[in-house]
Amino acid sequence: MRIKSLLTFALLLSAAITLSVSGHAQTVTRAKTHDKAEVAESRLQVGAAQFNEYLPLLEGKRVSLVVNQSSIIESPIIKGSAVINSSPEPTHLVDALLNRDINVVSIMSPEHGFRGKAGAGEKIDNDVDVKTGLPIHSLYGKTKKPTADMLANTDILVFDIQDVGVRFYTYLSTLHYVLEAAAEAHIPVIVLDRPNPNGAFTDGPILQSDYASFVGMHAIPVLHGMTLGELALMIVGEQWMTTDAIEGKQLAQQVNKHMQSQALLTVIPVANYYKQMPYSLPVAPSPNLPNDAAIALYPTLCFFEGTDVSVGRGTNLPFQLIGHPVIALGDENIDVVANQAASSPKHNNTTLKASFMTDAPISGLNIDVLLDAYAQFNEQGIGFFTRPDFFDKLAGTDSLRQAIIAGKTSTQIQASWAEGLATFKQLRSPYLLYQLMASELPDDVKSRVKTINMKVATHYE
Repeated sequence: MRIKSLLTFALLLSAAITLSVSGHAQTVTRAKTHDKAEVAESRLQVGAAQFNEYLPLLEGKRVSLVVNQSSIIESPIIKGSAVINSSPEPTHLVDALLNRDINVVSIMSPEHGFRGKAGAGEKIDNDVDVKTGLPIHSLYGKTKKPTADMLANTDILVFDIQDVGVRFYTYLSTLHYVLEAAAEAHIPVIVLDRPNPNGAFTDGPILQSDYASFVGMHAIPVLHGMTLGELALMIVGEQWMTTDAIEGKQLAQQVNKHMQSQALLTVIPVANYYKQMPYSLPVAPSPNLPNDAAIALYPTLCFFEGTDVSVGRGTNLPFQLIGHPVIALGDENIDVVANQAASSPKHNNTTLKASFMTDAPISGLNIDVLLDAYAQFNEQGIGFFTRPDFFDKLAGTDSLRQAIIAGKTSTQIQASWAEGLATFKQLRSPYLLYQLMASELPDDVKSRVKTINMKVATHYE
């Protein structure tokens, strides 16, 4: 059997049987049925807040954290076994673990940096956290995948970052590379799951392999309807990782050793959560997604990044408007000026003729917004697709751009995705941890895990 297959088997088997952890024992996620009122009354708890579920795995280990400004816990601060602050002020995961005497040895940060202040695409350098003195390794820029040096003194990795449920939001790509590097180094990974604020939607074209990039690495739709915890299971389960692990008997021995002592992937699910649950992010996940409106509009408006249309970078309403200095996309006038969140915004130092998208809120993916803007540009003979290659990377295909140029309707365009979306929904089903609605009965988690184990065992034999 090929070594890569053995490693993948170990990861998938471990992931399947350890969707959550209680003490040192490996268990499956608790499948609990709620009606809507019961869920509303229950307090949602992100994975990071469920200390009893994962702290036993960290005790006595050298822990590296993949975190940013969103990695907060809204709970009392505890020092040892004593409550030292009973206020509801949020605590960063780094501080929470240090207060519990966990040996945190390093921090790794994604795009926008550890504090989340860098603009999109801005280079992030390695640094030292002033508060804790911990080294911060950047996973954005030249190095997107943890290196052997970064992992040299690490026994276990903890990933805790808030996502927004859109394929081209790059925290998912960072998760992929973390899982890949950990697999190669045989280091366990714990994913502390968080809600998907766009979790109710599954829409858009499936990414084609020719258009894979850091803004889209997987054959999933633009809106995938999954949390990062679920996607971690899917990345492993569907063997989407490419590892450069060493060959030979030594690897097999190492994998077997880890399988016996510690799962290589553990997901701590969000408690009392379902996918259509409204969830307001307590911290902006990145500088240009400052509020719930921007997060809801992002799946649609981000496509304009491949065009001459501004989405409000360099204004007080990023991802909440569309505008252009010449084409009147709306009746509002708003100035574009470079700021900390956008050092070189599109149409800098001009006044946009803009439409505030928050006046008529949209959710999910709204292709009509793209079609209407393209029609106005086309009528006035002004080029629309100024970055066609980037537009195609965002879409994961060139078919969307070609359909817009060909004059297809939004109904026709979305119908072209139907078959791919149906296949994807079937493919993702074994990895889902949460029901769509509170009134729905969740699938029995134990039966799903058993099915995965049977399939893997058959493949392994």
